[in-house]
Amino acid sequence: MNVAIVGYGRMGREVESVLLERGHGVKIRIDVMGNGDTEVLSRKTLAGADGIIEFALAENILKRIDIYAELGIPALIGTTGWDKLREAAKNAYRIARGPIMHGNNFSVGAHIFFRLCGHAASLINNVNEYDTALIEYHHGKKADYPSGTALSAADIILAQIKRKTQVLTELPANSPIPEDALQVASIRIGAAPGTHEMRMDSAADFITISHQALSLGGFALGAVRALEWLEGRRGWFEVETYINALLEGGKQ
Repeated sequence: MNVAIVGYGRMGREVESVLLERGHGVKIRIDVMGNGDTEVLSRKTLAGADGIIEFALAENILKRIDIYAELGIPALIGTTGWDKLREAAKNAYRIARGPIMHGNNFSVGAHIFFRLCGHAASLINNVNEYDTALIEYHHGKKADYPSGTALSAADIILAQIKRKTQVLTELPANSPIPEDALQVASIRIGAAPGTHEMRMDSAADFITISHQALSLGGFALGAVRALEWLEGRRGWFEVETYINALLEGGKQ
């Protein structure tokens, strides 16, 4: 595939490296910050591309998705920070055209972490002495918080623990955390690629489940694999569809 990379920061460069390792080409690098071949994303600048991988800023993402849909080629969107617009994007997308996949995290290891969190949450659902929270660490230049990965894990935990009904991303002023709240704490420091931890705490002990990214390589490899999986398909996909196929023995 001859792939257009949209967003040519740290992640875009890692994606480029994986694309080349897997025998693909890079048609163009588009980056609004001026780090790529052009700052302009249009039908013209994307002409000749066989696929698109986007890890960019969330601003104007609906306009970009509209262009991707019109082109009718596989497009993978790893951009985070726009979850509230996702339903609008899906509703506007024309299913008869090329495939689009959205995901907050394309790391296979992160999705194994999600499954472990969901199972652990189901185990403590009826064991009220265990409280739980999520903590995520990322590099100091990450713009959004909590991370999309943390929010995905939070949704999975909430679906399993009946006594938790809301996500709390900021501490209330001068009052305890509501008992029905699942706290998601964000720490931004240094150059950390990303660590996510589910902690289950009781008066007797605590249990943790953690996923620590050692580099961006796992995220990039997952994204490129997912784009390959999209070839020949149609419609809007969430990354979980691809991950389920991969973990259950589907096409890699």
